[in-house]
Amino acid sequence: MLGNFQQSNLRIAVGVSENTIGDSLLKTDNLRQWLFPQTLSSELPEILETGLTFTSSLGFVTIKHKVEIANENSLRLLLSQGIDGYHEWVWGEGWVQSKLEGISLLPLKLGQTFSLLKLRQFVLNKEQNQTIE
Repeated sequence: MLGNFQQSNLRIAVGVSENTIGDSLLKTDNLRQWLFPQTLSSELPEILETGLTFTSSLGFVTIKHKVEIANENSLRLLLSQGIDGYHEWVWGEGWVQSKLEGISLLPLKLGQTFSLLKLRQFVLNKEQNQTIE
């Protein structure tokens, strides 16, 4: 693969429950919402499971994902095509951490930062809406 080896490890406080974070990372309907404009394969189960393979696209870039770990507090995706590497998510009460390593022509840290900020906004809105109901 062409590109540069890049690695980034970011952790942010989100001020929501670990269940809300987990639902936002593991449930495909929620993933589709906060990852927009990135799109996911149309044929996905309701919840990401270990062993599942799917693709995502952002413009002309397609990334193949294989779910290596999916449990109540972590998600690890092996990446190929647009990024050769892995993306690991770990979360707990009020925080989420994202670790991304790979070879790519894409600016991975910029995309990772943008994704974390979008996730943060999504989970804050989701938990606020649950409180109102």
